[in-house]
Amino acid sequence: MNGIIDIPLWQLGAAYVFVLILLVIVRIKGISREKEILIASVRMTLQLVLTGYLLVAVFGHPSPLYTVLILLAMELFAIFTIIRRSKSKLSLQLKKVIALSLFSGTVTCLLYFLFVVVQISPWYDPQYFIPIAGMIIGNSMTGISLGVARLADGMQTQKDLVEGALMLGATPKKAAKTIVDNAFDAAILSTINSMVGMGIIFLPGMMTGQILSGTSPVTAIEYQIAIMLGILGSVALTVIVFVQLGYMTFFNKQKQLIVPDD
Repeated sequence: MNGIIDIPLWQLGAAYVFVLILLVIVRIKGISREKEILIASVRMTLQLVLTGYLLVAVFGHPSPLYTVLILLAMELFAIFTIIRRSKSKLSLQLKKVIALSLFSGTVTCLLYFLFVVVQISPWYDPQYFIPIAGMIIGNSMTGISLGVARLADGMQTQKDLVEGALMLGATPKKAAKTIVDNAFDAAILSTINSMVGMGIIFLPGMMTGQILSGTSPVTAIEYQIAIMLGILGSVALTVIVFVQLGYMTFFNKQKQLIVPDD
């Protein structure tokens, strides 16, 4: 292996030509996304630069306190992002369910992955803990976001069907079953689709990064399979907790449907 190829700043800057290409395309198409594209590009750059320097400091001084604080920061930011990106008006109870499901699901799967699958020592080793936590939380955040959108939309658009089922004697669980199942299906579909194309259509980020850093492709594949299965488990667990608790926030104690006005 020849080692890692360093990318000078001017070469890194050359990569921003792809942002310019996108800006030209949306301008020609008359799509008003220029501001969002620029903000996303600048924000991505700043966040990654700051994260890079933070990780250098954390890697140089491993500490369970620093590792846990970073984990909590990632969890809180993910929860905030899910709530902020939701196009539907979310009740306080549903926001609490989002927080509970994301935190419980991701932490459970993360600890299992670190202690059983990878078996790192010490457990708080930031070189493993932080990147793995980021992948698990990030993918679970995407899953719950899709679940929130489908659940809230289903309760709104199928309000009459749910109320009709309640009037006929159905329990809230039975009345909302189809909506809950559709929300779960939509939430895990993107993860399943990404698994189907791995290795043939594209090489996933973690595997690509390891190969570029000089790791044996076989070792990179082993890690990628393990982390992908961990992500699948985390997404499934967080989403099932969310939909099973989330649908109940749309009903009051008298088992009447309550749908917030958009």
